[in-house]
Amino acid sequence: MNETISLFGLATTTPLELVSFALSVLTVWLNIRQNHWAWLFAILSSAMYGVVFFGAKLYGDMALQGVFMAVSFWGWYQWLRGDAGKALAVSSLTLRGRILSGAAWLAGFAILAWFLRNFTDTDVPNVDAFLTAGSLVGQALLSRKKIENWHVWIIVDVLYIPLYLHKGLMPTAVLYGMFVAMAVAGLLAWQSSSAQPEEAVVWK
Repeated sequence: MNETISLFGLATTTPLELVSFALSVLTVWLNIRQNHWAWLFAILSSAMYGVVFFGAKLYGDMALQGVFMAVSFWGWYQWLRGDAGKALAVSSLTLRGRILSGAAWLAGFAILAWFLRNFTDTDVPNVDAFLTAGSLVGQALLSRKKIENWHVWIIVDVLYIPLYLHKGLMPTAVLYGMFVAMAVAGLLAWQSSSAQPEEAVVWK
């Protein structure tokens, strides 16, 4: 699954990256539709992308995939039973919640950047740390069906594109370009959603 192949003569990739790509698109599509089965595909794609990122020396992103897998089980439960035993509905953060989310992002960035600079051989410790921390915040907000998760993903996904181009992960860079458009669609869909419990059910 890690053999290098040519993609239409434009870029090289691996079957593992392509399968991860497809599962990730399916995950986001199901998230937009508030379908809880997205969490299952999130777990599978995270496991596969963990291997891809290890090969690219993106250790922050690699570790992030492990966290995503763990959080996905919690998020799956939250979407189905997180509101006093009922399916979770879409809601917005309070001002305090937004401040705490921003503070968590900055704190995570500082800790991860220090770790990556001192204990790994990555050549992009600061960028990797900033986007990894942001992704953790986005995942936590998604797990609780906070509409602001889409704002976070839009920022993170836009910044991931040049990082993956730098690392030669062309299909993944294209994937994150698609994620930007899908995150905008998700934001609009959740904003207009009636958020009925029976309709609520997951992703990223």
